[in-house]
Amino acid sequence: MHAFDCLTLPWLAPELPDCIAHGDMPGDKIRISPDHIEKAQKAFNALRPMIAAVLEKNDRCVISVCGGSGVGKSEIASILAYYLKEMGIGTYILSGDNYPRRIPYDNDRERQRVFRMGGLRGLLTSNLYNAENQKQLNALWADEKDADSSACQQFPFLSVYQRAGRCSLGEYLGTRKEIDFDEVSQILARFKQGAQSIFLKRMGRSVEEVWYDSVDFSGTSVLILEWTHSNSDYLQGVDLPVLLNSTPSETMAHRRLRNRDQKTDSPFTTMVLELEQKKLEAQAEKACLILSKSGEILSYAAYRELMAREDGKCE
Repeated sequence: MHAFDCLTLPWLAPELPDCIAHGDMPGDKIRISPDHIEKAQKAFNALRPMIAAVLEKNDRCVISVCGGSGVGKSEIASILAYYLKEMGIGTYILSGDNYPRRIPYDNDRERQRVFRMGGLRGLLTSNLYNAENQKQLNALWADEKDADSSACQQFPFLSVYQRAGRCSLGEYLGTRKEIDFDEVSQILARFKQGAQSIFLKRMGRSVEEVWYDSVDFSGTSVLILEWTHSNSDYLQGVDLPVLLNSTPSETMAHRRLRNRDQKTDSPFTTMVLELEQKKLEAQAEKACLILSKSGEILSYAAYRELMAREDGKCE
């Protein structure tokens, strides 16, 4: 009898201890709520036969847990890993947030630079660039209001600037320009090839806080990749992509509730979240499992219908 055979047997979710293992991002913390537990149990019940099928063929399985900001990726990935370990299936949680090309502060600045330079080029192409408009932009930049769509009424040129900047930002976010997808794909490949140990990257908040740890995978059968971009077309090696869906309005409401940073409601942050949401939508068809914010398992058709209704609210 193989270890994974237990995945096909009747299962009762064990009670979670106060502290369980989580992703390998330095300083990362999780806060598990009853909602997270309920969603994780539904996801695990649906995933069990899928995991068993992969392990029967390949000995090792890669699950990805993706979704927008604040949807509960870290928490649900941690619970899934705990359930697997309780069944005797060795599991490791890999955080994709360790693999951008820049530390978070520098990447935030690069995102803003890409947006602004794209906007400026858009003004040049449209013959709308002049000294007066640059002066207005300087003031908007200082107040971080250049991504605010409501400012377009006062500054008509800004609609062209924002449209061009948004396009440039979309060509940066979640692409190889921002993230080292090749390194993550190589890690997944080495894991599935049976590597007994793999050096994994760690990234802190400063340029000095980047290093590698050797991680023992000798007893690990399942790797869970927890990451917004873990269903990306740039990534290779995921067997079972899981999408934790959150509509844009649900995402922003959650961020406001958490008060994650002082710029939660900033126009630029809102734009980034919207663009990331569109990328998640474009990749959703590949997901083997889609779970709504309320914990409902959605077919792809039901997911598309839900997101179309959300788009209608925004028009």
